Amino acid sequence: MTGVRRGARVLVGSAVAVAVAGVVALLTSQPWLFPSLGPAVMLHVEKPSSPEASPRSTLIGHAVALLAGYGFLLVCGLRSHPSVLQEGVTPARVVAAAGSLAVTAVVLLVLDASHPPAGATTLIVSLGLLHTPTQLAVAAASVVLVTAVGWLYNRVTGGAMPVWAAPRREEARRG
Repeated sequence: MTGVRRGARVLVGSAVAVAVAGVVALLTSQPWLFPSLGPAVMLHVEKPSSPEASPRSTLIGHAVALLAGYGFLLVCGLRSHPSVLQEGVTPARVVAAAGSLAVTAVVLLVLDASHPPAGATTLIVSLGLLHTPTQLAVAAASVVLVTAVGWLYNRVTGGAMPVWAAPRREEARRG
């Protein structure tokens, strides 16, 4: 694929995935758009065959991140606090951010489901930018939506995004 053709494919795919989530956000007045969707979408359209871009890694990664971020909000007593943008950085917020990121990273390592954008998701939650159960459910649904859009877009445009999981690097080298 030529550089111009690949660039056009990435441009359109990125815009389509985020626009679909944005339209749903407009229709529902819910946070279907949040920062870590951007890097996830970029992985889907730029490197669709990489293990980190697979639907498995994307969905597991963000689910773990949402749970870890919320768990640390609860443990640190921050669930009803304003976000870090309003309240500022506190020792409890540092513990929540560091702890949620560390837990997310190690759980994804153990599950062999690396998805770097999940690191942003866990910080978005532990920093209080999304913090209610409804917001977390919407964020999870949004990840499912952009993953489905990315998968469909890759199918239509010839991208090699796997149905569920990419072959492990060792299997790919042997196969």
